[in-house]
Amino acid sequence: MTGDPGPWLGGPRVNRDEFSGSRRSTVVTASGAREEMIVTTAGNTLDEDFLRQADPYRRELLAHCYRMLGSVHDAEDLVQETYLRAWRAYDRFEGRSSLRTWLHSIATRACLTALENRSRRPLPTGLGSPSSSPSDTLVEQPEVPWLEPVPDAMVAGESADPAAIVSARQSIRLAFIAALQHLPPRQRAVLILRDVLQWRAAEVADLLDTTTTAVNSILQRARAQLDQAAPNEDDIVEPTEADQRELLDRYVAAFEAKDIPAIVKLFTADAVWEMPPFASWFRGGEDIARLIDEHCPAKGPGDMRLVPTRANGQPAFGLYMLDADGVYRAFNLPVLTIGPDGVTHVACFFDLRLFETFGLPATLPAEPRPAT
Repeated sequence: MTGDPGPWLGGPRVNRDEFSGSRRSTVVTASGAREEMIVTTAGNTLDEDFLRQADPYRRELLAHCYRMLGSVHDAEDLVQETYLRAWRAYDRFEGRSSLRTWLHSIATRACLTALENRSRRPLPTGLGSPSSSPSDTLVEQPEVPWLEPVPDAMVAGESADPAAIVSARQSIRLAFIAALQHLPPRQRAVLILRDVLQWRAAEVADLLDTTTTAVNSILQRARAQLDQAAPNEDDIVEPTEADQRELLDRYVAAFEAKDIPAIVKLFTADAVWEMPPFASWFRGGEDIARLIDEHCPAKGPGDMRLVPTRANGQPAFGLYMLDADGVYRAFNLPVLTIGPDGVTHVACFFDLRLFETFGLPATLPAEPRPAT
């Protein structure tokens, strides 16, 4: 098969005007190998058909790979490999299943291969008990492959069905993704294919080269383990949109002012605060506020600025810290879980690569000072 899958291998949506002449494409495969191709694309009807047919599935494939891997960066690589494999095999695609099912099959196999040589991606809460004191020294563990958040903009579907939107959002919630990491890769794949993508047991069995009895047994074990690690969706009660907006406004105001008493009031009594790559995590508004008071480098009002975004179907912010030169620089990316009584969980991610992934700038200009 000739043609160039180049636009699929970098992530942006296809621009067919770029498809002319010869181009060079590089992809990192699941085994870690780098593969380079120089191909000619002018007037290739099969390639044009592949791009037209496959284009609508990119976001849901990224969401699928993210659920499997727990890393937006790894998921992007595996979606690239999925489209490379599919592009190569498209002339042999016989349509015995839908194109969507075929692409998800390829993506699942690629993820399972990748996971053979990778450990699970935890959050600090998945590694032990909460820290005894917010005054303790914070210890980084950069060697741990921590769980990463994913921007809503990269995985949000275009469905007009409110029920479908809610279901898709629940399937990428941070707590659910963290719980999936407790499952062995094969159990993880079965649970996602059956419970998220709604595949029939026979379809999963065919993909994994096993029996429907084995698939049902794997699914039963996966559900039991997930029930121990993840909150029940029926127990998650989100506030109204107006109440959520009011709480988020108070969150921004309290942090930008470094108002410790106001920060305490944001959180529920059993709220959790964690911040990979630091292994420590903390429970309760008083301890969370004390942690911020003692360890956050902001000296007072105006030293922090928060820019709203969305991650894992949840509110999030890019948090910037004022530097000595008057410029606000990227500091961390908190993802919030909100209940009817306040903020119940915050995961602050200190991987600054995420700012680019979320389309956030690395710096913000200094705010103009009022005239004297």
